[in-house]
Amino acid sequence: MGRVQPRYIEIQQHLKAQIQSGAWPANHRIPPEEQLARDFGVSRMTANKAIRDLVQQGFLVRQSGVGTFVTDLKAESSLIEVHNIADEVRARGHAYACDVLASEALDADDEVASRLGVRLGAQVFHTLIVHRENGVPIQLEDRFVNPRWVPGYLDTDFARHTPNEVLVAACPISDVEHVVEAVLVDATTARHLDIDTARPCLSLTRRTWSGDHLVSYARLIHPGERYKLRSSVHRHSA
Repeated sequence: MGRVQPRYIEIQQHLKAQIQSGAWPANHRIPPEEQLARDFGVSRMTANKAIRDLVQQGFLVRQSGVGTFVTDLKAESSLIEVHNIADEVRARGHAYACDVLASEALDADDEVASRLGVRLGAQVFHTLIVHRENGVPIQLEDRFVNPRWVPGYLDTDFARHTPNEVLVAACPISDVEHVVEAVLVDATTARHLDIDTARPCLSLTRRTWSGDHLVSYARLIHPGERYKLRSSVHRHSA
């Protein structure tokens, strides 16, 4: 005899289906606990647990005295810390996948040489990867790596391991520089991200160091409506 599914899970599945189908968009107020309890024939405590769990998972947000609302489900990444995008996607309970568009050695042009701190024409490693969440492109990662510090970079199967995983394993990150700007992208980039060229995007330029070594320079492009960046600073009393 099969195990009976808890009733609060049934309520959660109903609420998530409404959210993920688009029937309940961001900022939509969901039915109150009392109504959900009546609709599903359960106690208010059971309805409360269903909602509380979805709040913890980031699907809902409570506003005291007002109600419970659907959150903006844009993918979110820390602006200060450097995380593995695959781990971020999976932590949200979603499926991660990627398209590896390029994995190659190139001669550094003026921009790359300047950004990566190498001589003009020096050989650098280059990868171009589209990262997907539930099949939808959320980031185009255009990365250049100094081969001196990560000589085995291009030996990686990037369908299984992200550049972040490889770099952190080879050269633990000690310092990060970020520059964020709003941009419109060219037709090729728009095609990779499955958007049109009129759609605003976020561009995050990132350089990473390991000790005194400048290891990597990357430009990360995110469709604006699918992604947000978060920064948290904790101040300590003197």
